[in-house]
Amino acid sequence: MGFYKISVAALTHCCASVFTLHFTIKERHWRFFYRVTCIYDTYRDIEPSMKIICKIVVIATLAISALQSVSAQVSETGQTGKNYISTGMPILLIAPDARAGALGDVGAATTPDAYSAHWNVAKFAFIENSFGVSTTYTPWLRNLGVGDMNLLYLGGYGRINQNSAVALSLTYFSLGDIESTDEFGDPQGNMHPNEFAVDASYALKIGEYISIGASGRLNHSDLTNGQNVGTASTKAANSLAADFGFYYQQPLENNRQIAAGVMISNLGAKLSYSDDDTKKEFLPANLRLGGRFTKDIDSYNQINAMLDINKLLVATPPVQEANETNAEYQSRYNDYYNLGSVQGALQSLYDAPGGFSEKLQELQLSAGVEYWYNHTFAARLGYFFEHSNKGGRQYLTVGGGIRYNVFVFDLSYLVPTTKFSTNPLSNTIRISLSVDLAKSTSSSAD
Repeated sequence: MGFYKISVAALTHCCASVFTLHFTIKERHWRFFYRVTCIYDTYRDIEPSMKIICKIVVIATLAISALQSVSAQVSETGQTGKNYISTGMPILLIAPDARAGALGDVGAATTPDAYSAHWNVAKFAFIENSFGVSTTYTPWLRNLGVGDMNLLYLGGYGRINQNSAVALSLTYFSLGDIESTDEFGDPQGNMHPNEFAVDASYALKIGEYISIGASGRLNHSDLTNGQNVGTASTKAANSLAADFGFYYQQPLENNRQIAAGVMISNLGAKLSYSDDDTKKEFLPANLRLGGRFTKDIDSYNQINAMLDINKLLVATPPVQEANETNAEYQSRYNDYYNLGSVQGALQSLYDAPGGFSEKLQELQLSAGVEYWYNHTFAARLGYFFEHSNKGGRQYLTVGGGIRYNVFVFDLSYLVPTTKFSTNPLSNTIRISLSVDLAKSTSSSAD
């Protein structure tokens, strides 16, 4: 695959100077990560040919982002305070369901459902149906007019007995079709970039109110379909990872319930997209802590209030110090990429160059409120906050749900609350469907 020749002027006209691109090349050490920042003000009014250019830029950014130069690091982190943590396969952190998507992406201690494998695998031990399946369709970059990028989730769970349950799930991300050209503009065929993850989960009650769980995951990321990028050869990246969850829920007097959850996810081998394996990307290892309070107002009305705190378990990139030479900084940066997954996860708890204040900036907050009427109709509201120095995603979410017999239908809508939104789901409707094929006789918490 050759390079895409897109001028700065074309980018400015296409997306109002909105795409933050990292095409810096340093030898053959390639980094693949998603760093696309979009402003949508002028996109709707441009010509179709320019929309094609925009899509090429998006896909190319995903596929051939390279090592950021030392000077870029100094400018971005040393002067502005911004120090983003980039990983491979960020889709592993995207909410797979419209229910959580309407609640500001909370999930560590929400009432157990068919999507618990993503939020807290231990919740499956408390799920009140014997067997169920679920699916969610998520359009991607629809606000930019891109029509063939989608995220699809399929899942199923089953109870083994009253104390344990198993689950399987598939997350598939299609980046659509893109025509590849060489440096002279000659066609080199079409690419079909895609990523997927397959999970197997098990959850077990270890007490009346406590459960634990674990998942194994196979990750596959193919961003170039094996085509060469300039003079560098590429390949699909594969990795194994694991999740571990803890969940606690207890009923209280006066028709109330409290719950708490902890989930460590995506802890596993790093991703390599180049044949020489000299530069590997971290998986988005993650720590999620959450709580829930449920109140049954009467036999018809119920309120759930939830809060999650989220942190990437990925080492923070180093920042060049004022008295440090470029060579010394580059050496430290290479050491950063040579960290193992476990070492990186442990180091992420204390390694921020800005000290404790920067470490606090790496915390993401999610809050949501859910109202149920007669266990049939739901209304949801949520908010997600991420510090501007760590990505700046801040958005309001709304949605609802309908339960009819064994079917549960949910939808959500995301509204960015910052002027410059970096969320590919901005102003997008998401749809989920769950089917509980065997109902239990126990009462539901929601």
